[in-house]
Amino acid sequence: MSAVVEPARDAIRAQAMLHHAWFLGLQLMVSTRKGPEAVGEWMFRLFRRQHLEKFLSSFDKLGLAGLPHAVACARYHVLSNAIGGVAVEYVAESDTKAWVRFRYPRWMYDGPVICGVPVQASRGFLRGWYAHNGVSLGNPRLGFVCVSEDMTGEFGLCGYFREFDHALAEHERLQFARHERPPPFDAAAQPRPPQADWPPGRLLRAERNYAMEYLRNGVPALAAVIGASDARELAGLSARLIGMQYRRATAERVGAADGGVGEAADYLTRMMAGTDDRIEPVGDATQAHAVLRQHGARIVRDLHGDDRDLLLHGWQQLWIGAIRAHGAILDACVSADEGRADAWHWVIEAHDPRRAAPGH
Repeated sequence: MSAVVEPARDAIRAQAMLHHAWFLGLQLMVSTRKGPEAVGEWMFRLFRRQHLEKFLSSFDKLGLAGLPHAVACARYHVLSNAIGGVAVEYVAESDTKAWVRFRYPRWMYDGPVICGVPVQASRGFLRGWYAHNGVSLGNPRLGFVCVSEDMTGEFGLCGYFREFDHALAEHERLQFARHERPPPFDAAAQPRPPQADWPPGRLLRAERNYAMEYLRNGVPALAAVIGASDARELAGLSARLIGMQYRRATAERVGAADGGVGEAADYLTRMMAGTDDRIEPVGDATQAHAVLRQHGARIVRDLHGDDRDLLLHGWQQLWIGAIRAHGAILDACVSADEGRADAWHWVIEAHDPRRAAPGH
């Protein structure tokens, strides 16, 4: 993996920030518009989808083959989260009982978001991923016991993987034991990603990809819960709001100026360097009009059909929102490049009150 050079490093960090915020905003929007049960079912489907896609395929890559299953699972969640920039502690009490404790601030519910997401969200991802580890490993005796959660005001998400002495029924794979506490944490025993395999440049990209994967899997999973039409509406609206809200912070990261059409085109170009998506001007820009052609989008790479279309719509709204938050009131729209499935044109224009705004 080649080293990351400036200014791409700042753009990668800005992309990680923006996609993380979009995922958080979408959680809040589903929670407030659709209710606790909907967000819980969404989290279950999202994490089960990610589990089936990633758990076994990355098990060996993290050096976990051959370890006792409880220990391997706890190490897996520490290592995989560390690669995404999430702080999790590990304590192995025995070969059949190993703890994980997520430390604050929580990446999944960053900032005040933790006050707006219901406990059903946490239960959903515990059922979707943690409770399914034993099934994926072919070990019917392996389950997860949760001793503390975030939204209940205890000491954060904490629990242990345990290999019981009997095969677990489906409802037993996730259990709760509020009275238990983890053993003291030993930093020297904490597993860490091998430096040779995870140099700083790769870790930086992994943190960006970590946030993007939640949307790649999360938006299609949301459609399975609330329907494609409602998912499209909420994904698009949350993305546009986050784009507007985070334009200044991301622009500062990549050194982009506020202003009008030219500055908005420059912002988009600088930001796309953070996903390795190629974007270039088409013709000469003016103070009133600029066109950019983009080739490919990492966010929808290898996605097809309805999943791709749904996510791409939301992602495009992210940038339309950011463009509209510039100092000059701007209109922005995006259209497919005829004859090319993975290319499209961005059109940025000074607002003309005599015409309907594109991209609405």
